[in-house]
Amino acid sequence: MPIREVLSCLVAGERLSPALADSFFDDLFAGRLDHAQIAAALALMQTRGVTCDELVAGALAMRAHVTPIPDTDSLSGVVLDTCGTGGAPKTFNISTLAAIVTAAAAPPDSPHPVRVAKHGNRSRTGRGSAELLASLGVNIDATPALQSRCLREAGVCFCFAVNHHPTAKHAAPARASLGFPTIFNLLGPLTNPARATHQLLGIYSPALVPLMGEALARLGSSRAWVVHGEGQMDEISSLGLTNVASVAEGNVTHRTIDPAQLGLATPTRDSLLADDLEHAVRIAREVLAASPGPCLDIVCLNAAGALVVAGAASDLAQGYSMAREAVSSGAAPRVLTLLARLSHETPKT
Repeated sequence: MPIREVLSCLVAGERLSPALADSFFDDLFAGRLDHAQIAAALALMQTRGVTCDELVAGALAMRAHVTPIPDTDSLSGVVLDTCGTGGAPKTFNISTLAAIVTAAAAPPDSPHPVRVAKHGNRSRTGRGSAELLASLGVNIDATPALQSRCLREAGVCFCFAVNHHPTAKHAAPARASLGFPTIFNLLGPLTNPARATHQLLGIYSPALVPLMGEALARLGSSRAWVVHGEGQMDEISSLGLTNVASVAEGNVTHRTIDPAQLGLATPTRDSLLADDLEHAVRIAREVLAASPGPCLDIVCLNAAGALVVAGAASDLAQGYSMAREAVSSGAAPRVLTLLARLSHETPKT
């Protein structure tokens, strides 16, 4: 049986061949494996270290079972995601707010629109992207048709992972019983339901930056940055240097980002933390109200990176200026208001 061959290979500390990796994930998402087999394979992969072949096989299998957002091919501009892996110490919801600011900075009627399909989920801390957006009035369970409309008219939508990846339920009990990150933490950002061609992907470990860059390149990403920043940040960090794997048309290069080059003050790490959901919501409202400080700085820094990846800004300095203008002009809070309204409307027939 393939699963016995998979487990024997993993117990020996060997890499799964592409064929065995394909077999394992096909069986997993088809519901042909039991919880013990899934938990054993996930734990052994994590112990040995996930390979690019395994990541690509898992992503392709997961994409084959995704519930997609329709009509994204007909949209003008770039479809981009700001989903990260999670797993870093809990700052406030930087990538979620960066998604809104990015959409506001390059709206649907602009020369280079950037439509942000923000893939995300609930968090074990209770203050993930789903919880935050729901608290800000967004219907996180909007249908794919409504999400498509949000992308078209507001330039941003929220793709709630549990609604788009129904077959991932087969791995849920094993993942919960293990209690540590597995390959599934890496697969989520590789399986955007809107088939986003561009990506700003934050990752919890610097060792995984080149691996995720290579996986995105092999999966056909047009352009992406995989980032891990100083302070254990799965974002572009304002605390110091950020390591970047830059993906462009199948090639991966590496660079660093220094926020000091934008004239940003170095904050304390504590100033970027959220104590609970209520605190995260308060920070989000302050950022969208253009309240100056380190939280606004880091959101605009990450929006700047997204705008560069999408080709709407030529460099970080221009992207940062565009992001600050989107907030100070009131465009960003208007985008959130429009997203919230559209996400609750009855789909047009």
